[in-house]
Amino acid sequence: MIQRIVLDSNVIISGFLFGGRPARLLEHAMTGSVQCFTSLPILDEVREVLQRAKFGLSSDQALSLIEELHDLCEVVTPKERVRAVPADADDNAVLECALAANAGLVVSGDSHLLDLREWRRIRIVSPAAALREIEGQQNAGG
Repeated sequence: MIQRIVLDSNVIISGFLFGGRPARLLEHAMTGSVQCFTSLPILDEVREVLQRAKFGLSSDQALSLIEELHDLCEVVTPKERVRAVPADADDNAVLECALAANAGLVVSGDSHLLDLREWRRIRIVSPAAALREIEGQQNAGG
């Protein structure tokens, strides 16, 4: 069964801009070895961050990356508001997305989320741990 995952905005942005493990996770979404989900609040956050001057992207470049993300991930509409991470409302949006997507895995580099480890039977792991799991399943034949 294909793993249903939600990538936190920090993982998406790192994958687009810096490569490494987050980019490999995006490649897995591209090839269909995982089913990736996102939501409008996550897309909005990614767009807002990509447009920050420090990244040096034009608004067209940022929009192009958002469109790519939109194509890679199925967009879900969260039905339930959660308050699992009082310190950061954006983290709650990731959990709301995972709940709506019936995802088994949230991939994040954010300590607020990683500290939870698991929430409502959804595991929360780092990009490195997610890759070990995804690539390990592929090597084991599925």
